[in-house]
Amino acid sequence: SPIYRGHRPASDASAVAMGRRAGGVIPGKTVTTEFAFMQPARTRNPHNREHAPGGSSSGSAAAVGAGMLPIALGTQTGGSTVRPAAFCGVAGFKPSYKIVPTVGVKCFSWSLDTVGFFAAGIADVAFAATAITGRDLRVDRATPAAPRIALVRTSAWDEASPVMQAAIEGAARAAAAAGATVVDAELPPAVVEADAAHGVIGPYEAYRALAFEYDRHRDQLGATLREQLDLGASISADAYDSARRTATRARRAFATLMAADADVILTPSAAGAAPHGFKSTGTPTFNRLWTLLGAPCLNVPGLMDANGLPLGVQIVGRFGRDHAALEAAAFVEQAIARR
Repeated sequence: SPIYRGHRPASDASAVAMGRRAGGVIPGKTVTTEFAFMQPARTRNPHNREHAPGGSSSGSAAAVGAGMLPIALGTQTGGSTVRPAAFCGVAGFKPSYKIVPTVGVKCFSWSLDTVGFFAAGIADVAFAATAITGRDLRVDRATPAAPRIALVRTSAWDEASPVMQAAIEGAARAAAAAGATVVDAELPPAVVEADAAHGVIGPYEAYRALAFEYDRHRDQLGATLREQLDLGASISADAYDSARRTATRARRAFATLMAADADVILTPSAAGAAPHGFKSTGTPTFNRLWTLLGAPCLNVPGLMDANGLPLGVQIVGRFGRDHAALEAAAFVEQAIARR
């Protein structure tokens, strides 16, 4: 943002400092979109520089996709880790909400912001998350067990491109052939209703988190972000509190569903491959609900469309069961590679 041109923070964010403690070498900071929202930045897609890399963690995903870095950090408030990972053909891991501290990260929405990881494959993001969080999340020590997978198309299934729909169906067949139990599943109404709550909670909190920038430097904000903050200004506290209650009910219903029917969900990481041009970072249609639920989410790489652009399939786990989600994602990744 031009508001902070020349600004250099005096300290690292906690996630970066934890990376240093673990022996990580931090060579620099990659490009993000403006305040981690949806205004495209300078980064291009390493698979085809005429296509977008996604956002908001555009530079992180592209740097790993280009082979510049083995590991990168990013954030997700809607779909800002999983979607750029899908577009750039790398593994992306958004852990369960609050597993990684957001201290030192510029806040957009305190109920949604989550630090995520990028790497070439699932075992690599698991290794990075283990090193930085101190939790044993590694999945490279043994062959992952065959999971129970619920194929969830969601109400937005028709918004996925035909090639993305085919990719999900193909990933499900590959997982089943490798020994996974795959069943079709529909989300309970309480979970479906929560999708709209993300569009209330995010703008409401962003208008307050970015109060200084909006009140003092509104003319220096991009039009896309200004519109979002204007929307946040129009949302009442009652509407916000109602959306939070909706989200709480959805989290309970989702936990019940996962405990009874599946270890993980298989669903698109994005509506399709990376869009041509630089007018958009893509849509979070297939990401925002899972972020709202606080669930661990992973983009599983390995598929391509006819033009050589990556297609990502998404594994969503139960809140707090990050190792199980990583193990299932590794299983699907290996199944896709064998097929």
